[in-house]
Amino acid sequence: MDFQIRTYRDTDAAAIREIINDSILHTSHNYDYYPKTLEEVQTLFAEKIRDGFPVLVGELDGEVLGYATYGKFRAKPGYSKTLEHSIYLNEKAQGKGLGSEMMRQLIEKAKEQGFHMMIAGMDSENLGSYRFHERLGFRETARMPEVSFKFGKWLTLVFMQLKLS
Repeated sequence: MDFQIRTYRDTDAAAIREIINDSILHTSHNYDYYPKTLEEVQTLFAEKIRDGFPVLVGELDGEVLGYATYGKFRAKPGYSKTLEHSIYLNEKAQGKGLGSEMMRQLIEKAKEQGFHMMIAGMDSENLGSYRFHERLGFRETARMPEVSFKFGKWLTLVFMQLKLS
């Protein structure tokens, strides 16, 4: 497939909202419970851009299929060289190479901005995400059992890290 990866535009917010809300409502990949409004998505990405963080959008034939971004891992200054990323694709784009290319570009941008460590957080049952991150060089560094509760069960959070510098 011939994907295009580009910088986020305000007109992408509605399509990205659908991708985010699908993950909230139908998966344990996203620990949120409540669907996002269009305004919440617009505000989230406006803040990322304002703070100098990239937001990449993957599309095919004008249809938004996913996004990738990163932001602060934690607010304290000692964490200023560590970031945590998010990547979400709709079902149509999964397993076709778009996510890998978006992550390669995101990793390059993080290196260019002088970050040292990239964190990925995922549910332990999300084996596709786990293998995806392993292929990109991420290594598991922590498992936190039963730190989230969704869909009537306790979930385990897994952290993986990629050293950038």
